[in-house]
Amino acid sequence: QVQLVESGGGLVQPGGSLRLSCAASGSIFNNNYMGWYRQAPGKGRELVGSITSGGTTNYADSVKGRFTISRDNTKNTVYLQMNSLKSEDTAVYYCTLRLSRVYWGQGTQVTVSS
Repeated sequence: QVQLVESGGGLVQPGGSLRLSCAASGSIFNNNYMGWYRQAPGKGRELVGSITSGGTTNYADSVKGRFTISRDNTKNTVYLQMNSLKSEDTAVYYCTLRLSRVYWGQGTQVTVSS
């Protein structure tokens, strides 16, 4: 049994920063792959980036250089640091964990607006 809980979303002005957290609990050991997805209104889900158990990260071109994914294994938490936010970044952000299946969190809303 696995649970993922995202937090840290909210309203931020263009150019601002926000850090999202994803706390994992349950039958988890040696996390392999975790990812961040987002879904904007009227759009499909988009892969923002991912991180392996070894710390290797990958990012979508749209966020590369602005977003950073990190992992704190002592807290069993993955973070998404978002800088230089744009209105196009407005979306519900989800974290995922790949084990024998893919687990999804409930999502947290990020709104970038002046």
